[in-house]
Amino acid sequence: MSAYIEGKSQIIEQDMKDIFNLRDDWQRFSGKSVLITGAAGLLAAYLVEFFAWLNQAWPDDPIRLYALVRDEKKLKDRFPHLISRSWFVAVIQDVCDPLLIEAPIDFIIHAASPSSPKYYLQHPVSTIRTNTLGTLNMLDLAREKCARFLFMSSGAVYGHGDSQNAIDETDFGTQDPLEIYACYSESKRLCETLCAAYFRQYGVQAVIARISHTYGPGIDLNDGRVFSDLLSDSLAGRDIRLHSQGTSSRPFCYIADATFAFLILLLEGDSGNAYNVGMDSEITILDLARLIAGMSSREGTVVLLPEDNDKKKEIRASGHFDIAKIKKLGWHPKTTPEIGFRRVLSHFRNI
Repeated sequence: MSAYIEGKSQIIEQDMKDIFNLRDDWQRFSGKSVLITGAAGLLAAYLVEFFAWLNQAWPDDPIRLYALVRDEKKLKDRFPHLISRSWFVAVIQDVCDPLLIEAPIDFIIHAASPSSPKYYLQHPVSTIRTNTLGTLNMLDLAREKCARFLFMSSGAVYGHGDSQNAIDETDFGTQDPLEIYACYSESKRLCETLCAAYFRQYGVQAVIARISHTYGPGIDLNDGRVFSDLLSDSLAGRDIRLHSQGTSSRPFCYIADATFAFLILLLEGDSGNAYNVGMDSEITILDLARLIAGMSSREGTVVLLPEDNDKKKEIRASGHFDIAKIKKLGWHPKTTPEIGFRRVLSHFRNI
């Protein structure tokens, strides 16, 4: 294929090619209509890019792609190479408002939601509104159109737990509904309940992806998450300064791996079911910081720890997933942190 993003990002282009080569039946999407909410966000944007890639592969029977966002400028900035395409339809509105589309819709991917604590802690009410009202609106649309529905949920639904074991889809920890983070986790839980209820009562083919820490080209380097801060330091040529001893660990999944999982679930996931999507192993924040420091463009970049050498226990954030359920559908993550974070840095250095 000819260059897809015409000099914008060779990393994204290569990721699209790699995903495309993982299956030989992508033409199941040809001629279909796909609606993606939160289309300019990290997870949704890679799906937009992939469906556009399929349209390049089979231009005679393209996918009609509806990209829903609130901010038209953000959509244009993210997809300047797609805005003028006849099959790309920009839908500019709040997902909390009912969506009126007369044309058929075959697939709905509902990804509209703040995902970084930096944002959802500042706007807890709008976070709850977006998650609950938005999901209700999209489920009603899926019911009307008889569309398959993929809901982008979160590992946050598992609540808090101290177990070191992998978390499967039946494991749940505690969650205080009055806790500051509950605006996100509890509303995601309700959204999952809505998906299950719409399946049981109306037969809506709703599938749930419970997503762990995911990174890749297109992340917001200012969103306050730890990997964003580490990458920002590396790209700026700064020493990497941690605010803790870095002993806590996270399972970081590369976006191309996650995108393939979402596509599998969209096509083959069991309705009314949830599937874990994430890396099944963890890396400590200190080890990740050292890894990214070693990829810095400035020789001699070091990781700086707090002068206070307090060894108090750090909060464990949910842990890593048991992915046995989605493995039965043929998915497992392949990209190591060494490869994935190097790809992200290369993307940002060359755009």
